[in-house]
Amino acid sequence: MPIKPTVEERPGCGWPARLAARASRWLLRPLVSRLPWTPFTLRFAPLLDLGAALLVPPRGTRVTKVRGLGCGAEWVRGPGVPAGSRKAIVYYHGGGFVACGLRTHRRMIARISQAAGMPVLSVAYRMPPRVTIDTSIRDCVDAYRWLLDLGYAADDIVVGGDSAGGYLAFMAPLYALRDGLPRPAGIVALSPFTDLDIDTKVVHANAAIDPFIPAPRMWDMVRTCFPGADYTDPWLSPVHADLRGLPPTLVQAGSIEVLLADAELLAERLGAADVPCTLQIWEGQMHVFQIFADVSREGLAAIREIGAFARRVTGAPARQEAA
Repeated sequence: MPIKPTVEERPGCGWPARLAARASRWLLRPLVSRLPWTPFTLRFAPLLDLGAALLVPPRGTRVTKVRGLGCGAEWVRGPGVPAGSRKAIVYYHGGGFVACGLRTHRRMIARISQAAGMPVLSVAYRMPPRVTIDTSIRDCVDAYRWLLDLGYAADDIVVGGDSAGGYLAFMAPLYALRDGLPRPAGIVALSPFTDLDIDTKVVHANAAIDPFIPAPRMWDMVRTCFPGADYTDPWLSPVHADLRGLPPTLVQAGSIEVLLADAELLAERLGAADVPCTLQIWEGQMHVFQIFADVSREGLAAIREIGAFARRVTGAPARQEAA
């Protein structure tokens, strides 16, 4: 008998989160709705990461550049995280597959590191349209393989990511298993994109209320990053993949985001594949609300849950300090 995923509805949405969602609906959603997905405009997408240099990580964070991979990467150790830890998280950033990077996510990743009590290998995989999505996936697999080659045990590694990085947090382990690598201890995905069929999101109830993502525009992302793809290809679409053998998984999503459709479908498919999965649905929260933890207490609470999950699946001791 397939196992049922655990669905946890997290009630409570403070006024800062509500205000952030309202501001996003007024400012960001109209911009995303009108921004053209052309080769010319996508040339400027990397500038978003450069502009994020002002988002400094929490005091006490240690960042170390990584060399030897085919893409950019860095170690991020949150405040109080020891340098000699043999447990780690490998994290893939979101950004619609075409934007963001190490700088945009460094502050949130430092908080995740602190909450988990272990360092995070943040991976700046190469992105479409400069490379194919297969190259992006391979960069993520290679980062996981690099950790194994350093002597980290697979049982001591958690794979994570948000949005497009959440997609990669599932595809990288699937490709790694196909390559004969051992499975990681766990997967954590924040608002993951997992289904290339955008019509399922366009008709979802949240399509009308998502304060950031206009669902129909996601077709532009798919056509750009997955040109000519079969949307049911199991080596391109996590919800159509053979998920058996994946490790315990934590999925977090906001109750008002359109990618809740993907999170719910993925949790269902993981259960059908006998993969233990916990889906947390956070009331009133928008896409990747954890990145707004500076103004949202729910973001901090969600990060603490991520840290607790990482410690549990790797057997790391509990931490007393808050994220």
